Amino acid sequence: MSGKITQRGALSLLLFLAQAVTPTWLAGSGYYPDESYNEVYAEEVPQVPALDYRVPRWCYTLNIQDGEATCYSPRGGNYHSSLGTRCELSCDRGFRLIGRRSVQCLPSRRWSGTAYCRQMRCHTLPFITSGTYTCTNGVLLDSRCDYSCSSGYHLEGDRSRICMEDGQWSGGEPVCVDIDPPKIRCPHSREKMAEPEKLTARVYWDPPLVKDSADGTITRVTLRGPEPGSHFPEGEHVIRYTAYDRAYNRASCKFIVKVQVRRCPSLKPPQHGYLTCTSAGNNYGATCEYHCDGGYERQGTPSRVCQSSRQWSGSPPICAPMKINVNVNSAAGLLDQFYEKQRLLIISAPDPSNRYYKMQISMLQQSTCGLDLRHVTIIELVGQPPQEAIPAPHSLLLQHGVD
Repeated sequence: MSGKITQRGALSLLLFLAQAVTPTWLAGSGYYPDESYNEVYAEEVPQVPALDYRVPRWCYTLNIQDGEATCYSPRGGNYHSSLGTRCELSCDRGFRLIGRRSVQCLPSRRWSGTAYCRQMRCHTLPFITSGTYTCTNGVLLDSRCDYSCSSGYHLEGDRSRICMEDGQWSGGEPVCVDIDPPKIRCPHSREKMAEPEKLTARVYWDPPLVKDSADGTITRVTLRGPEPGSHFPEGEHVIRYTAYDRAYNRASCKFIVKVQVRRCPSLKPPQHGYLTCTSAGNNYGATCEYHCDGGYERQGTPSRVCQSSRQWSGSPPICAPMKINVNVNSAAGLLDQFYEKQRLLIISAPDPSNRYYKMQISMLQQSTCGLDLRHVTIIELVGQPPQEAIPAPHSLLLQHGVD
């Protein structure tokens, strides 16, 4: 009460002084005083609000969006914003409190601090190489992000990550690893016949089809076996290709090249004769010639060819004994029997010093049988007598006789 009386006395004193100093007006003097100069105004002292704990809404009611204020008042539960009330501030799940956690209602009718609730967020996850992810609720709390890899890649690490209350993602960042081998397809196996008169066949094929299941990059393709277009001998040959991708994964495929040789049944040499054949002797295109021993002559086909049907052409000849009439009176009569047989008459001796050989030479040189007219040459052989026939051109009209 003393404070209120002091303020009223000061105000009355100011009004009294204002009336005392008011100037008087002198009539007829022509002087008009400056009223603004002589005015005195009373300054109002700001009023301090009277503290009254009984006022239920001394401060404005706290209302925190996405949060809650738990208040305790000295006056009881119904005075949530009265003077002296203390409030504990908190936010809903998924929100973070920014500012004061506790405020108090002050005599100035204001709270002792401010705060608000900010939505909690995790940082944006980076993209992974050769993969991606999808999230249920972006970067907000409890959002789950599921990772997946591109075709041909395998995920290693956490398949899912969850945004937690501390603003961090659970788990760790996974990686996409290329562990799948390339796809490779070799040509089909093939079979080929050898060429005529040969035991090999030239075989061609297209390169294998190769595709990488990841990034499509094939770094290397190797071949184990002959190159396409090579000559393959008779039998089965395994051709293997191996492909490598950028991650050093590999895949292989193989196929078989089979070369067959058409063969005819093996020929038997004739009795009292023998065979001479080209190539392997019984393969497709081979030619076999029949020959007879001395004293025998061939009757029938001179040669036979192995055909693609695996059969020999013609029929086998025989070696029949030569019919020579030795009861003749002259050498000319003897040689006439060899004329049409186109054989060479060979007169030979194992040793030039042999007395029978010398006698034979002297007798032939002194005779008048006309050997020079028939172009028969006496051939001297060193060593053993010949065991095989020696073919001669038709134009020489030579004969093969006995020793």
